[in-house]
Amino acid sequence: MSKINDLIASAKTVCDRYEKGRMERETVREWVLRLGAYPPPHGDRVREAAEWFRAHSATEVPADVRGVDLDRLRAIFSQ
Repeated sequence: MSKINDLIASAKTVCDRYEKGRMERETVREWVLRLGAYPPPHGDRVREAAEWFRAHSATEVPADVRGVDLDRLRAIFSQ
């Protein structure tokens, strides 16, 4: 269970920093792509986020893509 708690805490921190402009998108993308396997439901959300960031690899993105980035990150730690 601590592995899930660590994932949730990290995802919240990454999302907050990215949303406030304190973390570059490429750093967020690399973080998501390095995440390992987790059990459902968090594992499903991690895989969805990884697929999203893999498909949208540009470092400079429009606001609507950035919004989806944040939604994918929030989904990891949402209940």
